[in-house]
Amino acid sequence: MKPPGLGRAERPGRPGRAGSREAKPPVDTRRAWREAKALLHEHRRSIAFGLALMVVSRLAGLVLPASTKFLIDDVLGRGRHDLLLPLAAATGGATLLQAATGFANSQVVSIAAQGAIMDLRRRVQHHVLRLPVRWFDETKVGSVVARVLNDPEGIRNLIGTGLIQLVGSVLTAAMALGVLFWLHWRLTLGTLLFLAAFGTAMALAFRRLRPRFRERNEISGRLAEAIGGVRLLKVYVAEAREAEVFASGARRLFENVAGTITGTSALTSVSTAIVGGIGLLIMVVGARAVQAGAMTIGDLVMYTFFVGLLALPVVQIASIGTQVSEAFAGLDRVREVLDLPTEDQEDAVREPLPVVEGRVEFRDVWFEYEPDVPVLKGVSFEVPAGQTVALVGSSGSGKSTILGLVMAFRQPQRGQVLVDGRDVHGLRLRDYRRALGVVMQDNFLFDGTIADNIGFAKPGASREEVEAVAKIAHVDEFALRFEQGYDTVVGERGVKLSGGQRQRVAIARAILVDPRLLLLDEATSSLDSESEALIRDGLRRLRAGRTTFVIAHRLSTITSADQILVVEKGEIVERGSHRELLARGGRYRELYERQHRVEGDEFINPGEDFTAVAEPAR
Repeated sequence: MKPPGLGRAERPGRPGRAGSREAKPPVDTRRAWREAKALLHEHRRSIAFGLALMVVSRLAGLVLPASTKFLIDDVLGRGRHDLLLPLAAATGGATLLQAATGFANSQVVSIAAQGAIMDLRRRVQHHVLRLPVRWFDETKVGSVVARVLNDPEGIRNLIGTGLIQLVGSVLTAAMALGVLFWLHWRLTLGTLLFLAAFGTAMALAFRRLRPRFRERNEISGRLAEAIGGVRLLKVYVAEAREAEVFASGARRLFENVAGTITGTSALTSVSTAIVGGIGLLIMVVGARAVQAGAMTIGDLVMYTFFVGLLALPVVQIASIGTQVSEAFAGLDRVREVLDLPTEDQEDAVREPLPVVEGRVEFRDVWFEYEPDVPVLKGVSFEVPAGQTVALVGSSGSGKSTILGLVMAFRQPQRGQVLVDGRDVHGLRLRDYRRALGVVMQDNFLFDGTIADNIGFAKPGASREEVEAVAKIAHVDEFALRFEQGYDTVVGERGVKLSGGQRQRVAIARAILVDPRLLLLDEATSSLDSESEALIRDGLRRLRAGRTTFVIAHRLSTITSADQILVVEKGEIVERGSHRELLARGGRYRELYERQHRVEGDEFINPGEDFTAVAEPAR
């Protein structure tokens, strides 16, 4: 029966999964602009210096096209040959100045932009790692990586060359437009009509083509997924099937590229037509103006150059404007992440945690991952400090969820998880988790050495400490056979070690913490019987004086537990010691007998001392 208080109406909203097809929320321009202003203010000196260099560069760039008037009208037309060298020197000096300031500007603003990107990535990554585990459960890995790496990249268009180019394009266009109106205002009005059509075509083209460019990442993402699961593909001889999937993606990519080519070709054709129209306009109207004496030949040549100076910024403004808008969208997504409350923020208002004794209690705990699908239903039990409790039951019954709640990765919808009489979500989590030692069924190893992975749990641990716990977990048995010993690199996710070897490293890592609460989720499932028996002896010594939760597939490994909880469909259906549960003849005895029949072992009568059993006879 579903308890009150767990209904949909009273449940806090659940964020949508990343990558779903739901409609994308609109960009919060005000929030993104606040973030942009903060970044601009932080790098204001570099931006101001870049803008100053840009102004000098753009002004110097006007000298060459302006010099054509004096070259044609004065030097060639009026025979003022004495002006040729000074004119050439001024033009050459301006060109060198433009090149130097352009280079300096690019260096200043580009390096500032990359520094800002690095800082923002560090902020986002620092924040993401401190988010609650439930956020990671509801967000795809690719989306997390994109938030950390890709979204901050867009600020390059704000702090870097994008913003500078946008301002520079506007400045150049304004100066060129002023000169054009000064030379011939009627001709300029006609030219502006053509350029307006050109800018509109560019804006529409970028709006339509840019989503196609983003879609191209999907095919590479699928390829990365296939490479990551290459072992599974080979085990199930699925290369041909995956090739078909990839071929389908390649076809979509082809269609994408073909559509892009069509769009860019059309844009090029439109651009050619518009530029041709401007050329015809200048040819007809300009020639008549020269014939009428309203313009000199130098004016006409100068006018043609300045039309080019006006047209290029128009193209840049259309392109850079789109990039800046995407930068705002990226900043908005970054701000969405940075606005999420972290566990550190929650810890800041909590009192420091005293020494953990290890008494754990569940009081009528209800929990669900998906709405209206309870995983735990009114679970209640108590584990005194220093005792061992074992969780057994069918797959999906809720055993690992119980451990997740003990680790404070999730919060129950109803009920309480208490540690030493205090609600675990009222504890300072960083202090509490330092008292935990965890060995999971699928243990994660970093791409470092064996010693690094063991010492990860306790920064600053000495080599002697690492090797001592390695012996308890029997890591030394395989580590010392490697040429580099404990300094052997294990590869990404420990790929160079077997499953059993990775599990031994994880066990050593947990032992190094010297935890008050030890959580073992199928901690010996990948070990052979001999190694399991040896490690179990080490773990039994480690368990002394510590509260221990054990999930084990082999029921013979939990016979010495102080309390065994049988979990089925989210409920505790039986509890007691190994001897008591076998004598009761319920679900536990059924599981025990079934496992022994499958393994071909002889069933042990309830009257015998089961706590002495270490491994079933084979």
